[in-house]
Amino acid sequence: MPLIAGYMVPHPPIAVPEIGRGEERAISATLDSFDRIAKDIAELKPETLILTSPHQVMYRDYFHISPGSGAFGSFAPFRAPQVRLHAEYDEELRDRLAALCKTKGFPAGTEGERDKSLDHGTMVPLYFINRYYTDYKLVRIGLSGLSLEDHVFFGKLIRQAVEETGRKAVFIASGDLSHCQKKDGPYGYRPAGPEYDAKIMDTMGRADFRALPDFDEDLLEDSMECGHRSFVIMGGAFGDDKICAETLSHEATFGVGYGFVIYHPEEQKVSA
Repeated sequence: MPLIAGYMVPHPPIAVPEIGRGEERAISATLDSFDRIAKDIAELKPETLILTSPHQVMYRDYFHISPGSGAFGSFAPFRAPQVRLHAEYDEELRDRLAALCKTKGFPAGTEGERDKSLDHGTMVPLYFINRYYTDYKLVRIGLSGLSLEDHVFFGKLIRQAVEETGRKAVFIASGDLSHCQKKDGPYGYRPAGPEYDAKIMDTMGRADFRALPDFDEDLLEDSMECGHRSFVIMGGAFGDDKICAETLSHEATFGVGYGFVIYHPEEQKVSA
């Protein structure tokens, strides 16, 4: 079974009310989009969430896939230690993916875990999803410093593992956009910031996944984006499927871009 849906999501801790303490109301479109995506997942009832995060363990020349049976995490680094999450891992799908990578000689697997705890790039989306749906297992995957083409190929291996295990799975590509959209933002302003956000929202809004590896590396660096490689992996996982894309929102209230797009394969959309 191919992926039944995909989601481009950001991971701003300030969106979590226990962290934002009222400031989250300034990004109401972001909150509404999280709510919409969580409801969409609840309607689909996937067995597994496959989530890529730029704040997961990351290596220059290797993709890290979280080992073990599961992990805990908390928002203690964001002054909300009382908010804790636990995720149970889909060990069968994870191990099948790792085995495929080994067979292909591709640099990805479960070795090199430096920190077992859930990262905020994982926890923020799960926080909102868990409001509506918790009957899932997770495959948590990091990014790498390898080429964008390697990220595409990794996505194809993820798809193959899903098909071989018969999992009913969705893909969550966690990643903020540019971090330099406002002079009074935490990272200041660079023209590349809004330029990247406009380009990525247009590209992702059309599900033009083939264009993602062609983004200029200077633009990616100058814009201080963090999610592009997540999006590239998801694009590789969807491959040449015909996709219905629905853009939900884009905000840069705090100087960091938050973008949301929902993806449904056309066959899934028609049969729903």
